[in-house]
Amino acid sequence: MSRLRVRPQSPDKNGRVLSVTPESAGWRHVGFAVHAIVPGQTVSGCEAGREVCLVVLKGAADVRVGDDVHSHVGGRKSVFEDTAPGAVYVPAGVAWSVTASDTVELAVCSAPGKGGLAARRIDPARMTGEVRGTGTNLRRVRNILPETEPAEGLLVVEVITPGGHWSSYPPHKHDTASQGEETQLEETYYHRLNPPQGFAVQRVYTDDRSIDETVSVEDGDVVMVPCGYHPVGAPHGYDLYYLNVMAGPERRWVFRNDPHHEWIVKKG
Repeated sequence: MSRLRVRPQSPDKNGRVLSVTPESAGWRHVGFAVHAIVPGQTVSGCEAGREVCLVVLKGAADVRVGDDVHSHVGGRKSVFEDTAPGAVYVPAGVAWSVTASDTVELAVCSAPGKGGLAARRIDPARMTGEVRGTGTNLRRVRNILPETEPAEGLLVVEVITPGGHWSSYPPHKHDTASQGEETQLEETYYHRLNPPQGFAVQRVYTDDRSIDETVSVEDGDVVMVPCGYHPVGAPHGYDLYYLNVMAGPERRWVFRNDPHHEWIVKKG
């Protein structure tokens, strides 16, 4: 199995089915975990030096951050539903807990932070949506925590790629700090498929091919992108959802397309 692929496991006592930490990934910034929790079950956390974005991918939950309680966060039945997820921003060092109202799929996204911002429930109306690409490069994007919204390091976005389409395409990268041209961001892709028995394909490669892996992605997998280009393809008949978490030294998403494939966006 690819060293960039993380497979889900049976839920532990906290409902956690997968986890990526800076230590396990061998990088410095992005942390990511998914919890599958049942009605009445609570997951909690608090980590000094790391901010968190809690994303209720499916189901509804009550979220406590410090002394504040946010009731009925989320509510959609599937990540493929055309509506915003529930999300709460938690500053570094602040305790949080999530109690499921029904069956909940919870993503815990984290990055280094100093705790200088206020906690908040993210307004779904501020999670801007857009359609990117044309033809078989078309996909639907929802910006959960973009660089235009307050956070110290985290960038969080979700994408639905219809079956037979490509995404993160033409291949692009963001692994080099080059003022105005590219930022250095680590990234995780959390993949879901509809129907769930399907698969998708993600390639991660660098210019010098020191990394060049093509990963067969199944439902619930994470693909880690420490560097390099990282296009994704969804086979005919299987829609692909992914949640991206990015973080790095500078909280800006500035990417560079693979010059060999730049012509795709320049034609016409």
